[in-house]
Amino acid sequence: MTLADIEQNGPDTAAEAAETILTVNNIEVIYDHVILVLKGVSLTVPKGGIVALLGANGAGKTTTLKAVSNLLGAERGEVTKGKIVFEGEEVQALSPNDLVRRGCIQVMEGRHCFGHLSIEENLLTGAYTRKDGYSAVKADLEMVYNYFPRLRERRQSQAGYTSGGEQQMCAIGRALMSRPKMILLDEPSMGLAPQLVEEIFEIVRQLNKNEGVSFLLAEQNTNVALKYATYGYILESGRIVLDGDAKALRENEDVKEFYLGVGGEGRRSFRNVKHYKRRKRWLA
Repeated sequence: MTLADIEQNGPDTAAEAAETILTVNNIEVIYDHVILVLKGVSLTVPKGGIVALLGANGAGKTTTLKAVSNLLGAERGEVTKGKIVFEGEEVQALSPNDLVRRGCIQVMEGRHCFGHLSIEENLLTGAYTRKDGYSAVKADLEMVYNYFPRLRERRQSQAGYTSGGEQQMCAIGRALMSRPKMILLDEPSMGLAPQLVEEIFEIVRQLNKNEGVSFLLAEQNTNVALKYATYGYILESGRIVLDGDAKALRENEDVKEFYLGVGGEGRRSFRNVKHYKRRKRWLA
């Protein structure tokens, strides 16, 4: 199914709907009743998939994630057109905690751990909405420590005094404690050393493969995102300007030039292009 089909109709068969965990269909987002931030954004996340939402700072990636997780209200934003469907049901009217109970949770940009709590206390806050008992929560805590051994070592440390990488691991681990079906991961590489970025993305891949968690991740680091994702969408000024298989996007000459900073033979790097929009052929 093409992006144009989604924008017009959404999933067009029951089989396609069953294979899709999230459908964002032609949404518009406005802040303060005036500022139009997203303009007809459509995307899908397949069950068990890793989908990358790419673009420069200010392109609308975080707004898209917050629209899905229903966190726009805290910033005086709202979805004014289109619909968001999670597991076959529209979810725009749900509260964020209801969406978490259904299995969709966002890991915010900047990690946002509770600095005065220990790592383990932070992780346990992620199980707040669960009602399956202490034994199940304890088993999942052990599962998180198996994926993030560094958190086990720092379990009693105050989160505010741990490293940026450890706080990012803690934020992802806290999301896992809610037993999610899908995680919205916002800028996981921000402020981290390349080695730590690779480590965190490898864990994301393992969680996807072993636990069946679907991911929609917003990233400025296009190279690493397309390495681990199966599909990608590129946002520019609140619109999706290009989408496709992750491997195809990595090999696309325009993506190489403008997002990976690599010019092909006889082509200039984006760093030397003064008139950026005039060179973006996919906007024609």
